[in-house]
This record gives sequence, C-alpha cells and structure tokens, in this order.
Amino acid sequence: MQLVVYLLFYPILWVFSRLPFRLIHFISNGVFYILYNVIGYRKKVVYTNLKLVFPDKTEKELVQIQRKFYRHLCDMFLEMAKTMGMSKKEVMERYKLPNIELLQELTKTKTVLVVCSHYANWEWNTSINNYIDAKGYGVYQRIANPYFDKLTRRVRDRWDTSLITQQETIKTVISNEKNKTISVYGMVSDQSPMVKKGQYWSEFMGIKVPIFKGAEQLARKLNLAVIFLKVSKIKRGYYNAELIPITQNGSETKENEITERFLRLAEQQIYEAPEYYLWTHRRWKHRDKVPTEYQNKET
Repeated sequence: MQLVVYLLFYPILWVFSRLPFRLIHFISNGVFYILYNVIGYRKKVVYTNLKLVFPDKTEKELVQIQRKFYRHLCDMFLEMAKTMGMSKKEVMERYKLPNIELLQELTKTKTVLVVCSHYANWEWNTSINNYIDAKGYGVYQRIANPYFDKLTRRVRDRWDTSLITQQETIKTVISNEKNKTISVYGMVSDQSPMVKKGQYWSEFMGIKVPIFKGAEQLARKLNLAVIFLKVSKIKRGYYNAELIPITQNGSETKENEITERFLRLAEQQIYEAPEYYLWTHRRWKHRDKVPTEYQNKET
C-alpha cells in the first residue's frame, strides 16, 4: 500500500516541481480557498493557539493573522514540492544569506549547530550547504513511508545535505568530532516533546511548555558553536536568512543559557510576523502538565 501511495502521488509532485513559480502561486491561491473555506483544516487548532499566545489581540486581528497564515502555508507546501526541480542557482536566488560569512568563518575551525524554528520556509534552510565547505547535515524525523523517505533524502543530496534522524544525531556528531570532521548540523528545535521526555520547562510565547535541550547538550559537551537562523519572507517565493550567533564556545555557557537564548530569538521572530509560524501544530498542548518544580520557577 505504501508503494501504491507513492506511485500515485510522485507524478503529481514531479509535475509541480517543473511548474514556474508564478503558476505555483496561482495554484496556491485555489488551494488556500479550498483548505481554509471548504475543508477548514485545523482552523480551530490555529485560532486556539493564536488566542492563547496573543491574549490582547481582538478577534478581528486574530482572524487576519489566521488567514495570512493559511495563505503562507499553501505557498510553503507547494514551494516544498517545487524543491524537487530547483537547481542550486535558482534556490540561491530565492533564499538569500546576507551574512553567510559568519558561518564560513566559524567552520574554518569549529563545528556549528544551526538551530531554527518552524518558521517561513524551513525546507530551504538546507540550501545553506551551497555556501560552505564543511559537511552539512539536516536533522529530521524519518517519514513513515519508506519511498517518500528515500525521495526526501535524494532531494537533499542535490544540495549536499545528508539527512540524519534525531536518533542518529548524537552518534554522528560525536563520531565526526573524534575524526576532526568539521560539520554543520541544521536542527528545527521548537518541537513539543512528550511530557515524560521533557528535560526542561520554560516559557515560549508566554506559556510554560516542555523543551528539547538536545542542541544545548551537544554544544556544551563538545564545545560546539551555535547559531540561530532567523528567516524572513520578503515576498512569495523569496526569503532572507540572517545568522545570529548564540555562542562560539558551547562549553563556556551556563546550563539552559543556549536553550533560553534560542527561545527568545524564536519568539522575537514570531512577534515580528506571526503569520509565518507553523500554527497548525499543538506546541502548547502540555501547558496544563507543568511539573511542580517548574510551576513557579523564573526562567
């Protein structure tokens, strides 16, 4: 059945990947109408999330953000399909890195963790590897369908990015450090862990939630550099990504310092243009399960 699903959808993805962006975005307008006005995909989840983190905004303001978000969501997923047919030159024209020199300089001597959130078009973040000489990795969650998983890996390989699962990350990083292989690891670090796996709780957009600390733990243990990737959507199909240093020497930071810095930078990005954050996921679903030791703790 998984192969059947792949064979049914792959030709559609292939066709989309060959369409010009102008047509991609025209189709996106139609998809938005169906998704938002007909199907109503996760509209309740999105509105609940927005109301939770923006308690001072009016209903009209929340609905405006919600509509803009769905328009962007449709653009983003069709742009992801388009990725299959994009050359390095095309993605470099549409995904700019104005201060890439920061990463180029760091990777002369240090391995770097590039952390980001589910914001703008995180699919194109892996194109950073087009600008650097260091080995590039993207940490991802394995796709249940093995055929689509293989396709995803093949697409990233075109941009010199090797995908590794969360389970493979620690082993890969340690092995590369032992072999003195300078690398860059891209990590989307705003996922919501299960309560029992929550290593740390802190406020995110004003709500206390469990937080993953994987990037911080690696950085502090192996003295890695950490950079936050702040992506801005300039217009449809065009993005700017600013590299913001968190630390050059992870072992010199205090406990939770890297994690807190990431959270504040991610918040700032969302407050500036909230419509580009992934509001469909249940980031704050564990807010009523805060452990006793964190309930009144200042972060």
